Amino acid sequence: MALTSPAQAVTFGYPPLDTVKPVADDVFIVDSLLPGAIGRVLPSRMTVIRLPDGLLLHSPTRYSPALMQELEELGPIRHLVAPNLAHWVHLVDWQGACASAVTWAAPGLRRRSPVRKSGVHLDHDLGGAAPEEWGGAIGLAAVPGGMGVQEMTLFHRATRTLVLTDLVVNLEAPMLPAAVRPVARLLGTLAPDGMPPAYVRAVFKLRRRAGAAAMEALLALEPERVIFAHGRWFERDGTAALRRSMRWLLG
Repeated sequence: MALTSPAQAVTFGYPPLDTVKPVADDVFIVDSLLPGAIGRVLPSRMTVIRLPDGLLLHSPTRYSPALMQELEELGPIRHLVAPNLAHWVHLVDWQGACASAVTWAAPGLRRRSPVRKSGVHLDHDLGGAAPEEWGGAIGLAAVPGGMGVQEMTLFHRATRTLVLTDLVVNLEAPMLPAAVRPVARLLGTLAPDGMPPAYVRAVFKLRRRAGAAAMEALLALEPERVIFAHGRWFERDGTAALRRSMRWLLG
């Protein structure tokens, strides 16, 4: 499936695309697009964290040699993270370019048939604590849902930056096709307090008590900013913004 055209990228993404943008000390983002028409509705985002031994790429977006070169100017790419059951599709390309990088995956990802057929190599499943290889710079926590679904979250302690993936979707109406805006509004995914779509919320509500407890623990860290994959991320007042957007889980 072809990637969204350059004209669409300017209209619907967060340009400049597929380039490194600084966020805070040792924290960066890369805004990109999903393949095809869906990229007009759900632009995608990678978070990059510089660890003591090199870079960690969280939820890798599409690969390009130019982006690879930009990243390597910040440091060697050591870790690739697939944080949930959906955000793994670009791993194969990054693994081909970063042969020495270690891939860390959300529990259960390796059992999925599309993953097994893709040729992607998953070195380790993430557990209850951040791997020692990450040098103590990041906290790791799971937000559990039903049917084996969970999202692995990262907290960069030095900058109080919380990194999520799909637990918040915060789409900006002016950046959506006009026909899609009423649907996004009905689903509750519109900024400034966007939520994930109803089917995602339903899966996490199957373990609402455990999920809410995990989210309260993340809020207790008082993140200054919250980065996630789709839509306008919370650049400031992250704790308050996250609590509003997680009202569907916290009650």
